[in-house]
This record gives sequence, C-alpha cells and structure tokens, in this order.
Amino acid sequence: MKPVQDYIRTIVDFPHEGIMFRDVTTLFADPRGFRMAVDQMLHPYAGMQIDKVVGLEARGFILGGAIAHQLSVGFVPIRKKGKLPGATISEAYTLEYGEAVVEVHDDAITPGENILLVDDLLATGGTAEAGIKLVERLGGQIVACSFVIDLPDLGGRKKLETMGMNVHTLCAFEGL
Repeated sequence: MKPVQDYIRTIVDFPHEGIMFRDVTTLFADPRGFRMAVDQMLHPYAGMQIDKVVGLEARGFILGGAIAHQLSVGFVPIRKKGKLPGATISEAYTLEYGEAVVEVHDDAITPGENILLVDDLLATGGTAEAGIKLVERLGGQIVACSFVIDLPDLGGRKKLETMGMNVHTLCAFEGL
C-alpha cells in the first residue's frame, strides 16, 4: 500500500509563481487513497467521545463529512462569510494578503460537546485558529485537529500546539 502523500499531486507555480500547490483532489478521486486518508485521520480518535466533526471550507467538508459518517456523529461546516443561511457567529483571521472571515451557525454546537476539527491542509494555521475560536465561543471542546497535509515551514502546527491543540497530520511537505 502506497503512502498518502503518493496520492497527492503537486502543481508548480499555482496560484502564484513560487508556490507548490498540494492538490488533494487526486487523493479524493482514488477510492483506496481516499479511504486510507479518512481511516488514518480518524484512527487516533477511535473510542474517544467525539460528538461532532467540524470541517473547514471547502475541502474540510469532504473529509469531515466522511469522518463524521464513520464515527456516526454530526457534521458542522465552518464557511466563508455570507454562505450560511441562519444566525451565525463570525471570526476574522489574517491571510498572507489581507483578512478573511469565517462563520458557523450559532446553534451548531452545544456547550460541552467534544469536537474533532478537520481540514485538508495546515499551512499558517489561520483558518484553523479561527475555527477553533468559533467552536470555543459556542462552548465546544476541541479534542483534536486532524489534517491530511502539514506544511511545517509555514508554522501552523506550532501555532495550534501553542494554543494547546492536539494536532494530527498524515504527511508533510517542505517549502511553500
């Protein structure tokens, strides 16, 4: 069985020159690779009390939905501002070229629920940090943060671990 990183395509100079884009759509398209990634992302938490999986827009929805299904728990999307129809709370975070805002429904998490936060890629950790803050504002407890890819040179893991988060990744790629 080949490792998860072998299912991930690298696209050079996308979206800007000098960026090595790690494309997980090739992982998702392969039934063995996708199944392996989902299984490996949830394995450390088997037997733990997890009430909901929170997925970060957009690829975190694909992984989070599959993981929530496997764990037989609910799924909560954290979306870009303006995409959710009900009452929401929001959290701004810094991007390389400005600021963005994510939102969650204000009734999506019940205080005391144990949450597994999921996304495809951990880079600077800004989106994940915003997601964690939203969950905590609703009274949820983050059990762990699980990602397919870590880009350690960008410092996201360190940022989340400094916040006291348990961070699990399946593979790492050096550089941007």
